[in-house]
Amino acid sequence: MKHVLVIAAHPDDELLGEGGTIRRLVNEGVCARAVILAEGLTSRLHTRNEMDELELKNLQDDARAAAKEIGYASIDFCGLPDNRMDGMELLDIVKIVSGFIEKYGPDTIFTHHHGDLNIDHRITCEAVLTACRPVENHGVRRIYAFETPSSTEWNYTYEDPFTPNVFFDVSETLDAKIRGMSCYRTENTVYPHPRSAEALEALGKYRGSNVGYRLAEGFMLLREIVPIDSGGGTEANNFSQ
Repeated sequence: MKHVLVIAAHPDDELLGEGGTIRRLVNEGVCARAVILAEGLTSRLHTRNEMDELELKNLQDDARAAAKEIGYASIDFCGLPDNRMDGMELLDIVKIVSGFIEKYGPDTIFTHHHGDLNIDHRITCEAVLTACRPVENHGVRRIYAFETPSSTEWNYTYEDPFTPNVFFDVSETLDAKIRGMSCYRTENTVYPHPRSAEALEALGKYRGSNVGYRLAEGFMLLREIVPIDSGGGTEANNFSQ
């Protein structure tokens, strides 16, 4: 894992489910970047046009401050309609995602779980999987889905449950996620909200207890392609999706 791209729907999604893991990977020498597809905030109003541009700018400034805590090399904002991505053509979203994959050339992508309550999360995951079709010489070797507190666990239909099968020990880096979340003036919350510092730490302890660590973050491996290391030989593709 050398180049990681996090593709998230909204500001703060780029750290809620994977902030401790990204901070750990960056500490280990990995280059990590984030792409935020939707603008955030505007779904809380009757129409998108009511949003003050200064509020959106402040939200992006908060995201940049949080990105420094996590260690992202860059963070891009696409400005798609907040919680209204289902009103767009999926192909248009796929092209945006494909453009960033081509630009940054990641070998690993982290994105949302396809069973989240939030519609933008589900569409983001679908767009990522579509953009990462394993054809020709595609460079994305693995795709992980993260859980997003206040969305993943709130989908009570249980049709697509989040069942993590990959865990990263974040005992030394979970605090970076909590510091990053504190940078968000409009998204930071107080306990017992799932995005509060206490709840994020509790989730880290719970995922850690799943695998015998003090603190962990859990992910679903959506796809991994394992090449044969034979000094230039053919590659064998192993898909788990």
